Amino acid sequence: MLNIAKRFLANELFASATGYARRNVRLRQIQHSAVWCKRRKTAEEKNAIEFAPKKKNKPQMSGVVDIWRNMTVSELARSCQLELEHIQEVMLYVKGIGSIESQARLEDPRVIKEIASKCGFKTKIVAAPAVEEEVQKDRDVVPRPPPAPENLKDRPPVVTVMGHVDHGKTTLLDSLRGASVAAGEAGGITQHIGAFTVELDNGEKVTFLDTPGHAAFSAMRARGAYLTDIIVLVVAAEDGVMEQTKEVLRLAKEQSVPIIVAINKIDKPGANIERVKKELAQYGLAIEGYGGDTIAVGVSALHGTNLDELTEAVSTQATLMGLKGEYEGPVEGVVVESKVDSHRGKLSTAIVSRGTLRKGAVLVSGQAWAKVRGLFDHAGQPVMSVTPGMPVEILGWRELPVAGEQILEVDSEKMAHSVLRWRANQAMVEKALTDAEAINQKRKEHEDQYKAEREKARLSGYYRRKQQGPRAKESVSDDGTPRVNVIVKGDVHGSVEAILDVLDTYDDNERCRLDVIHYAVGDVNESDVELARLFDALIYAFSVNVPKKPIPEVSIRPTNIIYRLVDDLKKEINAKLPLVDVEEEVGEANVLQLFDINEGRRKVTVLGCRCTKGLLKKSHKYKIRRNGELLAEGLSLESMRHLKNEVDSIKKDVECGLRLMDQSIELKVGDTIVCYQINKQPQETEWDPGF
Repeated sequence: MLNIAKRFLANELFASATGYARRNVRLRQIQHSAVWCKRRKTAEEKNAIEFAPKKKNKPQMSGVVDIWRNMTVSELARSCQLELEHIQEVMLYVKGIGSIESQARLEDPRVIKEIASKCGFKTKIVAAPAVEEEVQKDRDVVPRPPPAPENLKDRPPVVTVMGHVDHGKTTLLDSLRGASVAAGEAGGITQHIGAFTVELDNGEKVTFLDTPGHAAFSAMRARGAYLTDIIVLVVAAEDGVMEQTKEVLRLAKEQSVPIIVAINKIDKPGANIERVKKELAQYGLAIEGYGGDTIAVGVSALHGTNLDELTEAVSTQATLMGLKGEYEGPVEGVVVESKVDSHRGKLSTAIVSRGTLRKGAVLVSGQAWAKVRGLFDHAGQPVMSVTPGMPVEILGWRELPVAGEQILEVDSEKMAHSVLRWRANQAMVEKALTDAEAINQKRKEHEDQYKAEREKARLSGYYRRKQQGPRAKESVSDDGTPRVNVIVKGDVHGSVEAILDVLDTYDDNERCRLDVIHYAVGDVNESDVELARLFDALIYAFSVNVPKKPIPEVSIRPTNIIYRLVDDLKKEINAKLPLVDVEEEVGEANVLQLFDINEGRRKVTVLGCRCTKGLLKKSHKYKIRRNGELLAEGLSLESMRHLKNEVDSIKKDVECGLRLMDQSIELKVGDTIVCYQINKQPQETEWDPGF
């Protein structure tokens, strides 16, 4: 453009110098631009196909890298496509760097940007990439290994009060904590385990477990022995060692639990403390003064006599044992009881053995799990946390845990579901292994039956097989045996367990079958009623609520004492048993003389007898005895006469003439004729549950 301007100026000067007017002379302007001078393509060049040059495979180096908050040093190196050592060396020249390890987190985006800038890159902040989670297989959760000694702290002892029924266990605990529990128990008999904390006069806390002494609750006593640190064995001074006392001694020996003997009711007449000590020594319990070190304290639970000595003995024994627990880490514990509350839902009473339980924790017990929504002490008051050795009532179970199962805390609900899936699978595997023997036996029986039928069909031939008639039914018809169906509903799992253990002792199925259709913890609901109506079953409601309105065709039996439940069930079984024939001997007569008479053309024998016992009746049955052996029975009389008169009965010491319908029996003088009748008498079951 500069050249054009110069030439234009030169032309103007030339025109003014030569005198030519500009309007008459037009100068030609020559363009020298590269654009205007470009050569045009020919027709062939226009029709020719041009190919793009082949691109070379060069590494694509971008000048912008992606960064995000909390990225690691190794992630920054991968984003920059540089070696890790190069990034670490650059980080040495950047301020605010804490660590240059490969897994160190860079929290400040400005620091990350400065590192990338020193490496020659621009940055762009993006969201952190989603990490593909590895698919974890379901696995079980197990208790932690034993804690380090420096992490242990003192914890309250767990003391279980055990002994025979009605020896005063609950009354003893009433006196210790100043409450009345025995009055609230049905019949004064403890029906389930009670767990509560008692603060002694010296300020120490003790967790007590009150176990039932009834014979039916042996599983509860075994569970109490498993949970406890010390057993307080209550023995009545006037009764001495009883059946459940021996069972407690055996459980304590199996679990290696120390025993403190409380000889109760020392204020009653007939109390003999020395006799009780001698009996305990005979069963292997070494009492102080009888060559052992087991403490025995004579107490009166009703009047509070010597309770201070008992609590001091418990405190001393706990101090000697040095009981400690870990207060940190995931919670571990044991389920004492479980129940369904009509207002609060599924609840469980537990004792924490490790860790500190708080609201919101996720727990797993057996095949049940819970997210803790509430914690309550033995008085029903909410608590914020529970430490080792303390009892607690847990609210929030999705399924009811089984009493005696271990409680373990997991990280999340997802982990809890994983554990439950694993345990359910293991339970199926164990059940399959358990049933394998029965399955193989059933398969063998089926194969033997199939081979026998096949051999029979082969021997019978084709045409005879076609004439066998209709196919027999595969289902076995009812054999007519009486049956009693039962549905059991209880307040806590331990009570239901005890009732089922008692029903398992039923051994009279040949005369009447006893089937448990359904059992569960909780109140009687509509599904139980429908099930009872369908199977014609009895519903036994053990210490639970029942429908207020009577339900037609369904029998609901509320009860709160286990032996009353058993007595009622025995009555139902006896009512189902058929009546049996029982012989009742009415009278006897001796044959004094035989008279042969002719009645038309028939010769008959008339027996001259004297009634020696009871009464003879013509309508009853008779049997003949000779020298104590039975000759005939079920005989009927054709005629009974006294002094030629036909009569219906003969009294004692009266002579008579008897003629039998069956004249084929040869009688002799001195034979005994017995008059008897058949009575229908109800049967009674031979089932003896042991109490």
